Amino acid sequence: MKSTLHFLVTSIVDHADDVVIDEQTDAERTVLTIHVNPEDMGKIIGKSGRIIRALRDLIKLIAAKHSVYADVEVAESEPTA
Repeated sequence: MKSTLHFLVTSIVDHADDVVIDEQTDAERTVLTIHVNPEDMGKIIGKSGRIIRALRDLIKLIAAKHSVYADVEVAESEPTA
């Protein structure tokens, strides 16, 4: 799921080198957090949130096929190294 999301996000943004996907997994779910260049934030969210909603739906479909719950979040700040 992480690699699929990374591919999709890098295909959308202008600063593909700045894309970082963090994955946190616990017993109940997996949370994928997208970190992008601040200039690309609007492209990830899209008009009325359509792009991020579509990304979330795709990742949830992939996760459901593997009997896992997954969620996608967009970070407002730069990732911590």
